[in-house]
Amino acid sequence: MKLAPAAACGGTADLTTSLVDFYATRPAPCPYLPDREERKVLAELPPGGGFLLYDRLARAGFRRSHTFAYRPHCLGCHECLSVRVVVEQFRATKSMRRVDRRNAGLAATLTGARATDEQFDVFDRYLRSRHAGGEMVGMKRVDYGAMVEESTVDTSVVEFRDRDGVLRACLLTDALTNGFSAVYSFFDPDIANDSPGTFMVLWLIERARRAGLPYVYLGYWVQGSPKMQYKIRFAPLQSLGPRGWRLLDPSRAAQPPSP
Repeated sequence: MKLAPAAACGGTADLTTSLVDFYATRPAPCPYLPDREERKVLAELPPGGGFLLYDRLARAGFRRSHTFAYRPHCLGCHECLSVRVVVEQFRATKSMRRVDRRNAGLAATLTGARATDEQFDVFDRYLRSRHAGGEMVGMKRVDYGAMVEESTVDTSVVEFRDRDGVLRACLLTDALTNGFSAVYSFFDPDIANDSPGTFMVLWLIERARRAGLPYVYLGYWVQGSPKMQYKIRFAPLQSLGPRGWRLLDPSRAAQPPSP
């Protein structure tokens, strides 16, 4: 399946999109809503030019996995909304400030797109504890390495270590010209009560603020999916729709998904 560059990305086509083919995946069970199927439209990010292409596609609601950019393309369903935090307007709530204090002992280090055995140990325990029924459980070390290192864009792993130097959490993130994209995060199940997932998003928002960048991309918010509801807390959020990026109405979180 080929899409015209302007239709895929919005606006005028340029050299970063004019030679790119877009493909549709086969239908598969939806991981977010029951009794639905998902399809995706995707494009391969070329070596060398991947950053320029993905930077443009991210503004059109695409996410990245390995060397591919993808976006939902489900027939008759539009529940997956691409969302991003408006950094300048974001204000942490009281509960978020408590999360910051509980995780004050974690020190962050950017390591580049490099996978380690230490990271994988935390990753594996995280999946088995938090997502035992998920499709990622059972990933091997080589699979984790591919998830981290197969990238043609500006990707980093942020390691969070406690005062004893023990690795407690990791955040995989992509840099964009207008912000950062949170690709994936995981943490030691032993510190789950400290809400390290929330802490890592707060850390990324602050990183964007210090860099003078306006947005943090959080992927897709799916109305009615419990695993996606945490994103609503990082208001104000913008969502991408037919009229472009607009503020997401928080009241939508209390409504059931469309039939």
